[in-house]
Amino acid sequence: MAALARQLQRLWTACKKKEREKEGEEEEEDEEEGRGALDGPRSLLTAPRRAQRPHGAEASCGLRFGASAAQGWRARMEDAHCTWLSLPGLPLGWALFAVLDGHGGARAARFGARHLPDHVLEELGPEPSEPEGVREALRRAFLSADKRLRSLWPRVETGGSTAVALLVSPRFLYLAHCGDSRAVLSRAGAVAFSTEDHRPLRPRERERIHAAGGTIRRRRVEGSLAVSRALGDFAYKEAPGRPPELQLVSAEPEVAALARQAEDEFMLLASDGVWDTMSAAALAGLVASRLRLGLAPELLCAQLLDTCLCKGSLDNMTCILVCFPGAPRPSEEAIRRELALEAALGRRIAELCADAQELPSLNTVFRTLASEDIPDLPPGGGLDCKAAVIAEAYSQICQVSEECREKGQNGAGKSTPTHLGSALDMET
Repeated sequence: MAALARQLQRLWTACKKKEREKEGEEEEEDEEEGRGALDGPRSLLTAPRRAQRPHGAEASCGLRFGASAAQGWRARMEDAHCTWLSLPGLPLGWALFAVLDGHGGARAARFGARHLPDHVLEELGPEPSEPEGVREALRRAFLSADKRLRSLWPRVETGGSTAVALLVSPRFLYLAHCGDSRAVLSRAGAVAFSTEDHRPLRPRERERIHAAGGTIRRRRVEGSLAVSRALGDFAYKEAPGRPPELQLVSAEPEVAALARQAEDEFMLLASDGVWDTMSAAALAGLVASRLRLGLAPELLCAQLLDTCLCKGSLDNMTCILVCFPGAPRPSEEAIRRELALEAALGRRIAELCADAQELPSLNTVFRTLASEDIPDLPPGGGLDCKAAVIAEAYSQICQVSEECREKGQNGAGKSTPTHLGSALDMET
């Protein structure tokens, strides 16, 4: 809850700014936020870095995407991602998206974001054979990218990266992943498919690790690595006489081919900092509800990461939302209910502040709201999804309270009573 309190305080401070600084000034402020990392195994900052650069685009084939990333509480940003809405040499309707989550440094994740698409294109060729030929091409692409990374890797450096990639064709959705970056497909209002993390205790993973002479301790490969498949991590790929896909840690992806359907709505790809706080069903519900408000995919991704930060995620976070033609459309009823919810939150915050002898803290207000039964909160996101709205309403009340105090001062320096409740009623 202390982390939430600091997060809410930062949201409140942001809401009080009258004008946005220029981009360069914002970056300087972000650098200040990133200083002061705490010593410890998780290398957490004293305050989260919330800065995001959401981006998105739309193709003529009806495909659109949004993406965003946030460093969060971690001392370094080790996530990376790539988005290709069209692929050179392939017909319209082919696209590639990937999220990579580095560990022990960002080198492997950044390499994958930059070079994995080239390896995919090289293995696909100009006329991919669907679906089995494409599945095999993706498998080879991951392994060849890992081989190339190894040739460039400094011998004394450790680290690697998980990866999840979505390859879209006019007929199929291909998901290739290694590690614990995940993807979820929403179809006809429900989760139709989600990837499964590669953990050492999964039967197939455990069998491979033991066959390569490795051990599993504390649910980790050799007591250290929490995932059993990744790009990089070459210290775990030294078993003699065994091919790359049979090492303790393998870069071979698990590849699924899903025939596209008219009911396909969207695919969400994200690093584990997102999945740490929300389930696949909760995320799918939240995304669908925000699409019904007409929120652009890139802004939806930014809101989703803010929500996960408020829910307590301590990791780097990256997400890509790929929307298909069957994605939920804006709904006037959904928009009306959302506006009514925000108005009700504003009124309740005003009541809480007016009833108190002293203005309560923002964290106290949030705690109180969290203990109450508030209807129509965003599915999956709950009150955390409205943290920015709550912070803005609280900031406005603080401004009114300050104005009341100033007006209550008489010429002799004595204060006269003011009725905060009346002022808030007028404000709301």
